[in-house]
Amino acid sequence: MDTKFNKPKTFGEILDHTFSLSKNRFKDFFLILLILMGPIYLLQALIQLLSGVSFFRELGSGEMWFEQILMSFDETAIPLDSSIGADIALILTGLFGIILFPVAEAAVLFAINHIRKNEEYTVGSVIKEAFSRFWPIFWSTILFGLITFGLIIVPILMISLTGVFGAIIHPAIGIILAILLFLGFAVGIGYLLTRWSFYFGSVVLDRESPGLSRSWSLTKKRTWLLMGLYIIFYIIIATISSAIELTFGIFLGNSVLLSIIVNLATIVTTMLFTVGYAVMYLDLKTRHDADDIKDMIEDYKS
Repeated sequence: MDTKFNKPKTFGEILDHTFSLSKNRFKDFFLILLILMGPIYLLQALIQLLSGVSFFRELGSGEMWFEQILMSFDETAIPLDSSIGADIALILTGLFGIILFPVAEAAVLFAINHIRKNEEYTVGSVIKEAFSRFWPIFWSTILFGLITFGLIIVPILMISLTGVFGAIIHPAIGIILAILLFLGFAVGIGYLLTRWSFYFGSVVLDRESPGLSRSWSLTKKRTWLLMGLYIIFYIIIATISSAIELTFGIFLGNSVLLSIIVNLATIVTTMLFTVGYAVMYLDLKTRHDADDIKDMIEDYKS
């Protein structure tokens, strides 16, 4: 067994292990995600080409080059609104993404679990393992999505109503109340989603569906640290994605080539986040299992 997985980790050690795993196994993880996510991105590129978007460089109207680049994003943001067939193709692309993206992430989790156990694996074998858990992953993800939607939409309605009624008394009161409620709900939603977010690892590796109660018990006393790790990963991912899109967008405009480059970057950032998620989940398992053993020993002694 890989000794790095054996001991509980600190905040910094989780980040370090994530980056080292991503670097050492980059080829395997990237290939797994490319096989399952690549065809969807390829379909998107073909739809863009068929809709008339330039492959190498898309320019909009304007006299200066930067005006043409900026206008290309406005003019090609919805290039298919007159084509029913293309709209249907985009919808199908989104549906395929909902189906295949979780499977791709599950395959990476299986690969990391094999690494933890010092077991041999192939890209094909872990993809096959991921598909063997397809339905539990699908329904558990749908359930988590509905919970997330409910946790977001209800506070939005409450904040909006509070802001409106507060503004009737005084505009400043409405704004202050809305801001305070927003901050409170943001922390509360983040807390709950963090407590339940490790359902996915439970469904994939521990074969417990929907995995919400398992996730809740695993994250006990570790929630704020995990929220901090999520924030760090999101900042890293947003920084990388924004830097790539802005850098290449200056020269390529809203072209098909830009979409391909951005999608390849998305595969890399998805890999980084998935590896980080797996390291966090396995760390929680290590801590939880150790606590269970301690409790059993104490019960035996008593």
